[in-house]
Amino acid sequence: MSLKTVGTVLTRTLWTRGSSTAPLPPPAAAVLNRLSSTCRESAGGNTTGQSCGSCSDRPGDDVQSSGEPAHRCQPGEKKRAKEPAGAPGVTGARRRLFTSTKAPVDQRSYLWSRYNDTKRLVHDLIPPGACNSLNSNTIYANNEVNLAEVDIYGFDYDYTLALYSDALNTMIYNTARTFLIEHYKYPEGISKYDYIPNFTARGLHYDIQKGLLMKIDAFHYIEPGTVYRGLSPVPDEEVIELYGGTFHVPLQQDSGFYGKGPKVKQFMDIFSIPEMTLLAAANDFFITNDIEYDPVHLFKDVSEAIGMVHLKGYMYKWVMEDLDKFILRGEETDAVLHRLVSQGKKLFLITNSPFSFVDKGMTHMVGKNWRDFFDVVIVQADKPHFFTDCIKPFRRLDGNGDLRWEKINSLDKGQIYKQGNLFDFLRLTGWRGSKVLYFGDHLYSDLADLMLRHGWRTAAIVPELEQETKVACTNRYALNLTWLQALTGLMERLQTHRDSESKLVFQEWQNEREELRVMTKNLFNPQFGSIFRTCHNPTYFSRRLCRFSDVYMASLSCLLNYDLNYTFYPRRTPLQHEAPLWMDQLCTGCMKTPYMEEMSHIR
Repeated sequence: MSLKTVGTVLTRTLWTRGSSTAPLPPPAAAVLNRLSSTCRESAGGNTTGQSCGSCSDRPGDDVQSSGEPAHRCQPGEKKRAKEPAGAPGVTGARRRLFTSTKAPVDQRSYLWSRYNDTKRLVHDLIPPGACNSLNSNTIYANNEVNLAEVDIYGFDYDYTLALYSDALNTMIYNTARTFLIEHYKYPEGISKYDYIPNFTARGLHYDIQKGLLMKIDAFHYIEPGTVYRGLSPVPDEEVIELYGGTFHVPLQQDSGFYGKGPKVKQFMDIFSIPEMTLLAAANDFFITNDIEYDPVHLFKDVSEAIGMVHLKGYMYKWVMEDLDKFILRGEETDAVLHRLVSQGKKLFLITNSPFSFVDKGMTHMVGKNWRDFFDVVIVQADKPHFFTDCIKPFRRLDGNGDLRWEKINSLDKGQIYKQGNLFDFLRLTGWRGSKVLYFGDHLYSDLADLMLRHGWRTAAIVPELEQETKVACTNRYALNLTWLQALTGLMERLQTHRDSESKLVFQEWQNEREELRVMTKNLFNPQFGSIFRTCHNPTYFSRRLCRFSDVYMASLSCLLNYDLNYTFYPRRTPLQHEAPLWMDQLCTGCMKTPYMEEMSHIR
């Protein structure tokens, strides 16, 4: 059962029950075992007649119409231990129980009864594995794309046609760290900092002047708990002080169109992960050793050290010397190219990498005749300037990879071209508009200009989707997230209760909500969470992904799961003001529930 189907069942159950109908029958044994908590002891300390919280009834007029008594723990029946925060199970958060079938005698009891009722409904109706329908091999649509209308397929090379292992990040980090010490005369102590896999994540922002690595949402707000100075988190109170009493990063300071603002840079490239890690390690060394330094100089030096790894050809050398170690899933790339060509599609390649590197990798994945698949091959294109510069001409390379001097009047199959610009490319090929679909991993350098300026279809390769989908498919994540949504909705509906007792209850709910947020975040990455979401908003990266790509996927091989006449349809999701009309939306703050009348009085 999908999470969406579960949402429909839950919402319809709430809707049909109304505000005064009987509660659900006692849950099945499996659900009972999963959700029951410590039974509340009676005032006299006798275990006879103790009420089991997982089977609690609604207070007030919500009495059991069946006439059956509520479940009571029997003498000698063991109490279930309270689950610690973070333990496997439904939420791992603190639980409060109210089980009286009588009318609540105070505001506090009333609020907890509503809490308990909502929690029981949520968990009883969501079976384990509710999110197993998620599949990392799916292609996700931001815009409607009909593959039958696509005649030309274009590709970047790095992290598109060729996917690399994590071992490459370690090599880049170690070599750049050596450059930092030997060429920039940084202290030897930095060499003690080894590469930390999964410390950072793609799409983060770096405040160049303050030396802070952080995660920013689509509205330019820093997500609390995701700001790091070196390898240590910065307290939220200090972050607010550093940014003038707010978590907001002004537009004029934020990254520009290509992720390079005057004071803040966004790291959108997968190759930037070792760069962020080296920045964090170098900052941490100076801070922990109480050495005065300028964060601006450090940023510049680390960027240049990382750049030297590429400019001096170290990365290309490592990959070419051990293709099996560094290149992943090459047989899938081969299968995709064969399929497209067999269906009569035209293919082209535009990459910033040099020909010798591309030739070696493509020969490894596809074979010596790999150039026969492509109608046009362009190397060292200097993207994103390739898409905006109309001056640089194309130059042809001979069989040895040396530059020729003749003027280029056509782009011929079997030839290799260097540099050039998109305007000449369009003039010489005539390939325009939505009949072209281009695949790339860098949202700015590969996709942004093609979509906004030239109307090509664009497809983003997001390898992180594979791991993030695995996390989202776990029972723990699904149930934590569902209860987080339900609790948020409960707080929204009942926030009009503002007496002193209610405020104390709401504080406990708010604390639990924060615990749930942290737990769901940590399942992806303990430092920065998912690359797609902050607490509740899309990330800056996610918003750019939706803006610059028609479709996105974990790898190029996802194309093998669809025929070439397939149409990708984006799902219509509710705007906030439409949510009450969407009966299948799960536990939203304003969905139609028995308590919807409380929201209808807001003006």
